[in-house]
Amino acid sequence: IEIVHGSTNMVIADGWNELVSRTVNDGRLKLSVDGKEVRLDPDDIYMDENMNIMINEEVITSVFSCAVNRYYPGYTMMEKGNNAIIITAASDTVNVNGEEQIMVKPAVLHGSNMYIPLDVMSTYFSYEYNWNSMTYTAELINMKPDEKIYPYAYDYRKVGKGSAVKDQAEYGTCWAFASLTAVETSLMPEEKYDFSEDNMVWNSGYFGAQYDGGDYTRAISYLASWRGPVLEEDDVYGDGINNPDAGVVKHVQEAQIIESKNLEAVKKAVFLYGGVESSLYTSMSYAGERSMYYNDKNYSYCYIGTKKPNHDVVIIGWDDNYSKDNFSVSLEGNGAFICVNSWGDRFGDDGLFYVSYYDSNIGIHNVVYTRVEDNDNYDNIYQSDLCGWVGQLGYECDTAYFSNVYTAQSDEELKAVGFYATGKDTSYEIYYVDNFEGTESFCNKVYLQSGKFTNEGYYTVDLNKAVNMAEGKKYAIIVKITTPGAVHPIAIEYKAGRSTKNVVIDDGEGYISLIGKSWEHVEESKECNICLKMYTNNR
Repeated sequence: IEIVHGSTNMVIADGWNELVSRTVNDGRLKLSVDGKEVRLDPDDIYMDENMNIMINEEVITSVFSCAVNRYYPGYTMMEKGNNAIIITAASDTVNVNGEEQIMVKPAVLHGSNMYIPLDVMSTYFSYEYNWNSMTYTAELINMKPDEKIYPYAYDYRKVGKGSAVKDQAEYGTCWAFASLTAVETSLMPEEKYDFSEDNMVWNSGYFGAQYDGGDYTRAISYLASWRGPVLEEDDVYGDGINNPDAGVVKHVQEAQIIESKNLEAVKKAVFLYGGVESSLYTSMSYAGERSMYYNDKNYSYCYIGTKKPNHDVVIIGWDDNYSKDNFSVSLEGNGAFICVNSWGDRFGDDGLFYVSYYDSNIGIHNVVYTRVEDNDNYDNIYQSDLCGWVGQLGYECDTAYFSNVYTAQSDEELKAVGFYATGKDTSYEIYYVDNFEGTESFCNKVYLQSGKFTNEGYYTVDLNKAVNMAEGKKYAIIVKITTPGAVHPIAIEYKAGRSTKNVVIDDGEGYISLIGKSWEHVEESKECNICLKMYTNNR
């Protein structure tokens, strides 16, 4: 230490920065955003040898509500508010709203993931950034918390996420086209897939044919049970041939259902994650058919009335200033969503059209796929609910316990569990029972962790600590769930009519309880299966 009159100067010895970074990276490094500690895997954040905090681009969306569009490894665009920056790994410049600026610390590429300096958030996205050397914590505070994270207009075609327009022909398969287009856009722009609607329709677990129609619940059940998605080339649409053995290329682990008519939440989902599958009523059924609600000169649509939705589309953008005069009906205000249809490129603007914010049905039923992973993320899935969320159970209150019991097929590690939130702001506690031998074993439950979901939907919860499982032993997974305002918060599968007549009841061992003391075997008492999956890795 060099003593100078009026100040103290620290002379950094060679190797000191490297020593500090090694110390910080040894499990001590923390990230705090707006006063709350963010839980990250050790591989998602680190301090480099020059004491710069580097963060994996894959977690920026969830941590900072920032849109991240990766075009290929080492080349990414980040957007928030009115700013868009393009970062290239190892480059000493960054493109900010079309202008090149100096990058103080370049991003780096490790494997296929780019790590971005944390001070990018303070430089370009209005965060105050401080390093707390006492607690080894990078602290960021959003200086514009009331500012919208997305612009007044947004269009996937302008950011390289415009999915190819498809044609459902004469079949009632819009639901499959919409759901898979939504999944495809969630992987873009880096990954471009053409998934098979034919495979989803025939292998959803529901009884019916291509003319019968469907909805997002059967799409979610097909995807969450790992029966798809498969490639279009492996199961071609409309050829009359079903290929149930086509290889699954991705695993969908999360599908969020956005609150009805919360149009701002829909925009946020499109901006951050992917296209939003939504529904509308239309009197048309193919390209070229006319409707009093459709303006074929402006490619604009608006229905105002009491008829229920009968068609699914995908929202891929919006324009708050899209004029109300562009529609065939009189409206009280401007604004429209940009939607992808499934009637081929002869409909609308090469398959796209504008739906007014004031349409009676758009934005009522909304699904966005927020976690689509490679098909090697887990080795095994345990489940008994191939039709997914068909109905609900409970005890006339917002809280209940539910459990599924599975027999380990080999020596494995329990890594995650999956279940539905049947309403907004659902909170949960997860437990397990080792060596389950009957309902008396529930007394031996072991607490694992807890959390909360903002939206209803299907979720996978990764466990903080894996649970070892021995081949041949039975294990119970238990969830205590609280869904405000619900009277039956537990999602179940059962035979609810013709479409679910193929549901198999005796393939599971499920239980429910009011307070976790007395347990009811639901396959016997309610003729249903509990929607609760296990994900494991082989040991």
